[in-house]
Amino acid sequence: MFEFHKDRKRYFDMQIENTHNYVLPFIEKKCSIQPGMRILEIGCGEGGVLKAFIDKGCKGVGVELDETRLVNARLWLQKDIERGAIHFISKNIYDTTANELGGAFDVIILKDVIEHIHDQPKLMRYMQTFLNKNGVIFFGFPPWQMPLGGHQQICKNKWLSKIPYYHLLPKSIYKWILKSNGENWEEMLEIKETGISIERFEKIVGQTGYTVLHHTHYLINPIYQYKFGWKPRTQFSFIKAIPWVRNFFTSCVYYLIQRQ
Repeated sequence: MFEFHKDRKRYFDMQIENTHNYVLPFIEKKCSIQPGMRILEIGCGEGGVLKAFIDKGCKGVGVELDETRLVNARLWLQKDIERGAIHFISKNIYDTTANELGGAFDVIILKDVIEHIHDQPKLMRYMQTFLNKNGVIFFGFPPWQMPLGGHQQICKNKWLSKIPYYHLLPKSIYKWILKSNGENWEEMLEIKETGISIERFEKIVGQTGYTVLHHTHYLINPIYQYKFGWKPRTQFSFIKAIPWVRNFFTSCVYYLIQRQ
């Protein structure tokens, strides 16, 4: 089993491959990715997702609040930076504008990001200022109620990192478990506060002036082929059709949205 959060270079390479094999084909069912398109990734980390778009001739901009993650991004993508194909900025997205980032974008990417945002409707509305007229936004995220929706995998305790569903316990009990085992309970409780369900996401999409172009729910997240060696599998149609319940058995969802 591959530990995501330890080998960052392997994780970077994995993100490139996963984006080529799953994210890009998903987007291209509704939006053809062409050379010269401008791509913005919010919460880009080391830039592995963006690299896949750069390989198709796009121009990429990565915004990342954690400057330490951009150190590796600038190292591993040095050649692409030097030729002007991509650049990174360490800022809160709310402190940037489309003009500062070189203009509006054809595609905005948020992969494993929206579930960490406190005021999700605010971000959704703000992103409209970065979109071209026919631009689209891609989201990939784990529903909060899914087995590891609390991001337990980042726990130092090997048992806590594997136990499913205990992030759904009442806040006081969850905090006690984490604190008693020396975990970063502040970070984990923040994730508990911002976790998002499928239904809440779709409601916010409609309330903030977007429409869903395309979506896929996964029983087995494509990224799990690297972590566990499990073959990706889309969700069973009968589970996908049951609101609320589907969150508990869906490890990942992909959505493509556009302004109404």
